[in-house]
Parts: sequence; C-alpha cells; structure tokens
Amino acid sequence: MSKRREFIKKGLVSSTGLALGVNLTAKSYASIIGSNDRITMAVIGIRGQGNGHIDRWCQLKDNRNVMLKTICDVDEELYPERIKKVEQAIGTAPNTAWDMRHVFDDKDIDAVSVATPNHWHALATIWAAQAGKHVYVEKPANHNIFEGHKMIEAARKYDVRVQVGFQNRSIANVREAMQFLHEGGIGEVYMAKGTCYKPRDSFGIAKDSEPPQSLHYDMWLGPAQYRPYNEKRGHYNWHWYWDTGNGDTGNQGPHQFDIARWGLNKDQHPVTIASTGGIFGIDPKECSQQTPNTQVSMFTYEDGKILEFETRGRYTNSESSLDIRIGNIFYGTDGYLELNGSTWKAFRQREKEPFSGSDINTSETPQDPTFMAAPGGTEHYANFIDAVRSGNNQELHCDIQVGVMSSDLPLLANVAYRMKGQLTFDGKQEKFVGNPEADAMLTRNYRSPYVVPDSV
Repeated sequence: MSKRREFIKKGLVSSTGLALGVNLTAKSYASIIGSNDRITMAVIGIRGQGNGHIDRWCQLKDNRNVMLKTICDVDEELYPERIKKVEQAIGTAPNTAWDMRHVFDDKDIDAVSVATPNHWHALATIWAAQAGKHVYVEKPANHNIFEGHKMIEAARKYDVRVQVGFQNRSIANVREAMQFLHEGGIGEVYMAKGTCYKPRDSFGIAKDSEPPQSLHYDMWLGPAQYRPYNEKRGHYNWHWYWDTGNGDTGNQGPHQFDIARWGLNKDQHPVTIASTGGIFGIDPKECSQQTPNTQVSMFTYEDGKILEFETRGRYTNSESSLDIRIGNIFYGTDGYLELNGSTWKAFRQREKEPFSGSDINTSETPQDPTFMAAPGGTEHYANFIDAVRSGNNQELHCDIQVGVMSSDLPLLANVAYRMKGQLTFDGKQEKFVGNPEADAMLTRNYRSPYVVPDSV
C-alpha cells in the first residue's frame, strides 16, 4: 500500500469522521443531537467575501438545514441585489439591518458569519458571543494581538462555537499533506515558507468628501478613530491602511501563514520576528496606500525552526515546480513538499520526480458512498454548522484559538515592519521583550462606543 493511501485510510477512520473534510456518514449525522433542527443564520458584511458567505449558507439550505434570515451591512446600496440573490436561492427574501446589534438582538438567529473589514472582526465576534450567537469569522480573526485574546475569552465564557475562515483546514488534499508532513513524510520539517505573489496597481488618490447617503459611515469606522470619509479608503481599499486593514501580508497572507504554522506543527508563538519591505512601483503622490506591497518576514521558534513569508505586490515570477504564487513550500531533513491550492507534491532529497502527492495514485483513494458531503466549496462552512449542532469545539476545523494563533503571525510581522528591526516576543505574556513602543502596537485606541473591552 502506498504512503498516500495509508494516510488517507487513517484519516477516514479518525474521530467524528471529519479528518478529510466535513463528510459524515448518514448514520453518524443522524445520531447528532438536534441534527434535524434548523440553524438560522445572518451574514454581517455582504460586499466582496460576504457575498460569498451568502452563497455558501444558501447552498447549505437542504444539505445542513440552514436558513439565512438576515443580511446586514452598513451600506444599504447593496441590499436590493443581495435580497434578490437570496430569494432566488432559497425562495424567501431575507431581512436587512445596517446595525449589527439589531442582528444580535434577534432571538431567532442562532449564528452569524462576519465578513466585515478586519478592524470590525473582533468586536463583532465578541458582541455576538455575548448575545449567545455562534460565529463564523473571516480571516484574519483579529486586527491586533489584544483582540485575539479577547475573542478566545468570549468564545469560552459564553460557550459558543467560533470558527475562523481558514478554509484550507477543510480541504481534503491540504489535510492529507499536513498529515503527511506530521508523520515524517519528508523527515523533520525545519522550515516552512508561505507566498503571496499578487501584483496590485495603484488605486489612485482622492480628496476627502461627504460619504454616500446609503453608507452609515460612523458605523463603518467603528473601532477606528474618526477621520473624514475618503472614497479611496473604503470598500476593498481599506486593506491598505493600518487603521482598518493589514496589507496583503494580513489579507491573502493569513491563509498561507496558517498552513505554514500547521505544517511546522507549532502551537506557540515564535520568539523572534523580523520584517522588511516597502511600497515599490507606485508613486506616493498618486496613491495614499500605507501598507507595504513588498514584504519579507522571518520568524524563529524556540527550537530554532523557521517560518518565512514573502509578499510580492509587483510583477514577479512564481516559485517551485507547481508554479506557486499563492502557496507554501516545506523543507525537511529528507526532502521538501510543495503545496499550491489543493495540489501537493513531495520530493525526496535531490530527486527531480515527486514520490508522493495529491495527483499520484489518486485511483487508490477509498470512497464511501454514504458520505454526506457539503456542496462544492462549502466544506468549511458545513463543518461549522456540524460543530454548532454537536456543541463540540473539538469538531471545528479552525476553532478561534487555532485561528487567532495563525492570525497573530502577520500582525506580528507588521509590527516588526513598522518598527524597522528584529523583535523578541514573549509568547506567554504576549508582549515584546524590552520594547514598549512595539507593545503599543499590540492593541489600539478604540473609539467609543466601539470598544473591545478588557473584560468580555
């Protein structure tokens, strides 16, 4: 039996039947308490990724008995199109709200998914938990280190399931690659690399102006300090400003940071962080972007193992035989492994042909006709629903504690970048060693009433 088939076979008999995705046998699914009860959902933030959340919950209407009751966004301009989409998908028009607190007040809603700008993730999750709602929150889970700790506290205190949107955690081939690494497939893994190669052009510059009538701008700013509305700092562009986003290192990057940490099998913070870079190829007079478009970050763990991450926001080549632009490479004492999306290949020592991978001996993959798979692309969302029903955090593929640990990596990298030097981090205290200026960047000055509290 090949190594790959052996790993898959082991995964299929693991606890909860969830090792290779969210597939459950019909018998095991029926045995879950409340498995026939409807889960009523709301989506908070319906532009961009939130529009995708709408699609996913609608796709789970029959497969997981999910009902999307409410869509919430501070920009009411989005409502007509999204209402039409939901009505066409499930036959019922959703309610709308621009203030998420109205969603949390609704006793019928069991769970929410949060796809707001990054600076809102923590407070939305904490408010939802305080209202007894389960939460699916987009990556990065937190906008700063302090927030992540408070999100974990809230999830545990109010006993709600909180899943972070690291969807790779529910992709069968990615889970298989991680199992292969953890079981010594390329020897001891001593270094992991993540890549985010996404060329992005200048988005221009504009004068401050009045916000559109459809936009509840004060609510959009939320925890961020007040500043006049500027059309170039809203919508997707919020990613490139420190008060609302985390740059591409903290935008696309968290997915590959998560896989890198997962492959290294590290459940603790690194002890040293260094990051350097800048904004290249864009005239600062023609674009007000603050975050770097080119950034190299290096993390060292207590045992000396290394996590490297590179963001390239201009024109570039790809990496490895898999033509990786958004992906990961792992280096072990006996070889290396390339991972691009859900495709992976492992190479032994200096050999030029892979000896294992997702596209090798795939015909040997065992199939179980009783699997109740989620419809395509919704596995991570379905895993969340299954855990909500079971009431078991262990069934979540990316519980908030796991998601925060991975989200912290790009946040720490950005602190090191802004401090222009190597930093030493005390993971137990979640503070930098002898550097109060860097410590100040582990949280933010919140704007009342949008405050992440010390006591949740």
